[in-house]
This record gives sequence, structure tokens and C-alpha cells, in this order.
Amino acid sequence: MNKIFYIVILSFLLGNQSAFSQEIGKALKTKDTLKLKEIDPLRPTKAAFYSALIPGLGQAYNKKYWKIPIVYGAIGTSLYFYIDNSKKYHSCRDAYKRRLLGFDDDQYQYLDDSRLIQAQRFYQRNRDLSLLFTIGFYVLNIVEANVGAHLIQFNVNDKLSFQPDVYMNDIDYKPNLGLTFNYKF
Repeated sequence: MNKIFYIVILSFLLGNQSAFSQEIGKALKTKDTLKLKEIDPLRPTKAAFYSALIPGLGQAYNKKYWKIPIVYGAIGTSLYFYIDNSKKYHSCRDAYKRRLLGFDDDQYQYLDDSRLIQAQRFYQRNRDLSLLFTIGFYVLNIVEANVGAHLIQFNVNDKLSFQPDVYMNDIDYKPNLGLTFNYKF
């Protein structure tokens, strides 16, 4: 009985320690392989608004900085042609008005009256087309910023592919057309 008494006391003294195989704070945590980006439903609206406010600002908001020179190049070129054709139209119109008043000292002395009217119509048509192109590029800038902001939120990485495939039929050796959907893990 003495031996049992000593064993019980020894087990109470030594066995009172807590022993864990791992600490709770440093347990193995699983890592999420797919990072989810929060979708901002107002992002396309903001990009379109910024692009309408100042052309190219929506592209900067979408972090597509390489598109800004294209936007300014398109709008600037069409605006340049609008201003140039407008100046030439007004010059031809003023020369024709002076001819109607009896003056013949304009820069278009080599043109008769009918050719001067044709030049006015030509430059007026080109001026109006240049204005339409300027407005069209401005609207295209807004639409591109909106669509670009929508597409930023989609997962378009190299692991996901969807492509057409032409393969030979094993029985009659005729080409078959199909679609393949591949996802690499």
C-alpha cells in the first residue's frame, strides 16, 4: 500500500502539468489560394463620369494609362481638322461676300464665283464631319472607360481558357469542329 500511495502522490505532483502537442496560437492555418477582390458596382459609373468630365480621366481611374494618349490623339486630331476647316470655310465665305460687294482683292482671285461656292460647301462639309468625329471620339472615350471598368472585375488569367478546336474523327477521318474548355489547377 505504501508503494501505491507514493505513486498516486507522485502522479498528482508531476501529472498536474498541461501538455499539448501544439500551441493553439501557432496551429497550422490553411492558405486561401484564390484571393477574392471585392466587386465595386459603382466603379464603371465612376469611370464613365470621370471620363465625361475630363477625357482620359476614366482610363486613369481604371489604371490603363497607355490609353490616355490614344484618347487625346483621336480627339485632338479631329478637333484640329474642325478648327482648320472652319477657318478655311470662313475665309472662303468672306471672300465670296466681298466679291458680291464688288471687291476683287481677295486671296482666291484664281477661283471664279462658282468654284468659291464649291470650296465653301467642301470646307463646311468637312468641318461638320470633323465635329461629328470629335463628338464620336468623346462618346467612345466614355464608353471605353465604362466597359474597361466592367472588365477589370472579371477573372481573365492564363489558367482559364476557352478555344475552338478542330480534330480528326478516328473512324472516317473527317475534320470535326468543337470547343474545349480548359482549367489548369
